[in-house]
Amino acid sequence: MIVQPTVETAKRVSRQRISSLIELSPVLKTLVRPNRSRDSGNTLLGKEFPGGVLVITGASSAVGLRSMPICNLFMDEIDGYLPDVDGEGDPVDLALQRTTNFPNRKLFFVSTPTIKGFSRIEDAYKESDQRRYWVPCPECTVKQVLIWEHIKWPEDQRHLAFYQCEHCGAGIQNYQKGWMLERGRWIPDNPDSPIAGFHLSSLYSPHGWASWGDIAVQHGQVYRDPVRHKVWVNTKLGKTWEESTERVDGDGLMTRREIFGDLLPAGVVVLTAGTDVHPDRLETEVVGWGRDEESWSVGYFILYGDPAGPAVWAELDELLLRPFPHSRQLPDFHIRAAAVDTGGFNTLSAYDFCRPRIARRVWGIKGRGGMGVPIWPQRASLNNKGRIPLYIVGVDAAKEAIYARLRIKEAGPGYCHFPHERDVEWFRQLTAEKVRTKYLQGRPVREWHKKDNDRNEALDCRVYALAALHGLMSMGLHLSREADRREEYPMREGYEPAALSKAVVPDKPQSTAPAKPKVIVPDKPRKSSWLGSTRDRWLGRS
Repeated sequence: MIVQPTVETAKRVSRQRISSLIELSPVLKTLVRPNRSRDSGNTLLGKEFPGGVLVITGASSAVGLRSMPICNLFMDEIDGYLPDVDGEGDPVDLALQRTTNFPNRKLFFVSTPTIKGFSRIEDAYKESDQRRYWVPCPECTVKQVLIWEHIKWPEDQRHLAFYQCEHCGAGIQNYQKGWMLERGRWIPDNPDSPIAGFHLSSLYSPHGWASWGDIAVQHGQVYRDPVRHKVWVNTKLGKTWEESTERVDGDGLMTRREIFGDLLPAGVVVLTAGTDVHPDRLETEVVGWGRDEESWSVGYFILYGDPAGPAVWAELDELLLRPFPHSRQLPDFHIRAAAVDTGGFNTLSAYDFCRPRIARRVWGIKGRGGMGVPIWPQRASLNNKGRIPLYIVGVDAAKEAIYARLRIKEAGPGYCHFPHERDVEWFRQLTAEKVRTKYLQGRPVREWHKKDNDRNEALDCRVYALAALHGLMSMGLHLSREADRREEYPMREGYEPAALSKAVVPDKPQSTAPAKPKVIVPDKPRKSSWLGSTRDRWLGRS
């Protein structure tokens, strides 16, 4: 049995790898019948052959994990598995139960590690003999383990990175890696363990694959943004990421407010929106995104009205179509994608709003918590009453990304900019949730929670706006390339860049109930700045 994180991933691996392997191997091709023949035993998730069968399934399917006894079990990317599948427990434990009748069973776990203290593969490696690959230096021939700390490069020339021997200090070039790998050997750090365990990073990639220069260049692109730096540490170094314990203080974020003016800041290259649905209103944040996912909170809007009726949805549609003038000499920007929550109140009304606007990338989404759920899914689900493409958003992953970026203190990759109009209540909502650890089936699980009397609408809207951005990126959006094109346009005459405002942080906590703005319904549309008009902008003031 091969187990992938999801059934969709299992199907893709079967099509792209296993089926191709069988087709291109003369020996295997004679053992597995073509899938075109009737009752061939060759299906997408099952390959029969003389003497056995290969079952391919996903860790998200409890039925697939307990379908049959298994002698040889291969579990791939186990750090991406959900902590509990269909309420039946840990998917790793479910799969292991399939092997109990075989004294000669073989178990193979492999994964890119994730978060320190919550990584399955890290725990498994600690129980193993912990083998690392030691390679000799071409100069002094003393063996060593390749580590990032010994990657060096000339100033401002990361692409010329080399490895500095920890013994003789010689500079080893990437082309010499092949000689080193051929003469290396696996040496265990815990030889008393009966379990074979191996750790290998991208620093060992053979010559012609990822070079030390490539890895160093990628590090230079991401090290200031903890969200992307985490991916680099996990995938390039094969190490777990240790989350920051620094508290995100909503009141303290007020000191970072800026005066944007009436034009989109120069760094904005795309706009997305996230809408949270409540029984008496819709709340929406419009976020501008720039190079390396630097963000600007363009506007926060509260539209009062009953979501069961059409009026408030018509106001939301007007907002999503609104033009936003840019500080560069560009045509007015429009919101390129919006994510509308359908998992709370007035679900059918939300479906009805999204259905005719799918071509405008107004997406219906539903949040799902838990580790291993990506911010944006690979594909939409049609299993809903509205029969619309519904996207399951990993809200925990999105919150981790948002909080990591709120800790960034200097403008640049991942930094979050806020307008001076925002009040302390909005920032408290943005930082209302905290991470705590609970144990599920004996395993530690990260869980986001808030106090019962706290409100988190601002955080939810930011999560959905971030999800919309990831939806665009799944369609091919590349923010840095987009920024390169936008920066070719000059600034508008008289434009002044954003300036920091003087924030006043209250000494005592204010009431958590926001003041309801006056609702003014004019006879004719009124002109308003891109921050929004009085009737649909919430600044915490009457």
